Amino acid sequence: MSQVVLTGVVKRYGRVTALDGVDLTVPAGELTAVLGPSGCGKTTLLRCLAGFERLDAGEITLDGRPVAGGGRHLPAHRRRIAVVPQEGALFPHLSVAANIGYGLDRAARRGARVEEVLTLVGLAGYGDRMPHQLSGGQQQRVAVARALAPRPSLVLLDEPFSALDAGLRAGLRQDIREALRADGATGVLVTHDQGEALSVADRVVVLRSGQVVQADTPTAVYRSPADPWVAGFVGDAVLLDAVVESGQARTALGPIPVAGTAASGRVTVLVRPEQVRIVPSARPDTVSATVLRHDFHGHDALVGLRLTDGTRITARILDDATAAPVGTDVMVRVDGTARAWPA
Repeated sequence: MSQVVLTGVVKRYGRVTALDGVDLTVPAGELTAVLGPSGCGKTTLLRCLAGFERLDAGEITLDGRPVAGGGRHLPAHRRRIAVVPQEGALFPHLSVAANIGYGLDRAARRGARVEEVLTLVGLAGYGDRMPHQLSGGQQQRVAVARALAPRPSLVLLDEPFSALDAGLRAGLRQDIREALRADGATGVLVTHDQGEALSVADRVVVLRSGQVVQADTPTAVYRSPADPWVAGFVGDAVLLDAVVESGQARTALGPIPVAGTAASGRVTVLVRPEQVRIVPSARPDTVSATVLRHDFHGHDALVGLRLTDGTRITARILDDATAAPVGTDVMVRVDGTARAWPA
């Protein structure tokens, strides 16, 4: 297990600054997800870690050993870092076992390591098969096994589940996470999928325009986002203009307690859709709204609402069968507290 530390990392391509002073610590033995929109610098960060790109400034250390920066650039093949690409990139003419053992020395190939990592990724006994005999999900499992086989200092996963069907992706990413944990591997997962990052990572790093906006546990990033942009990017968000007085935000949804902030005056507040409750009758803490739409997702549904002042919000409900029809007037209230930032 190895800790990775990036200090003031800068990478430019001509006039474009892809990474702009990135400070980041990847704890040993954990899976860190790097999350952000297209063009934010996620792939560049991965390529700099792997040694495929030279830094323009800053430093990268791997388990306390400088590998980049300060005039040093340790080549990729000497960093003991494994990369799992989007498509797996298996050798089509080699068996599963030969693919996995490709980066091992002869003694290790003859030992039990190949079968050990196949078992870790749930493919025990598949060593004699050829890549074309495997499904897409199985090929990705082999790619992860190949990465784990030489016991690298760091495993980099470049959106490895993006080409898979949604149902397969959910199960596979949990299995791969367990395989990394069982092998004690330190991992960095690059993704644009918020649900993926929140569900499998020990730590989530949010990038915007080449800078780290927030790096924290998935729970903290979701419940206490650094700013309104992060709030809207990581999960569904209801962002409202408000005025805070004595710890209460006066909003179009009524007064809402504000948590963990000394903000006062005009603010932007965050309420998650699951905090918005549709109730059967009026109460002192409710406001009126009209149902505009239902977005059914199977396990839950998002209900679009318009408040009496025209503000549009979203509520998350678990039982779509009992939802009020579109066009119906309903009463809504907010459970819990809101997050606030100065306007």
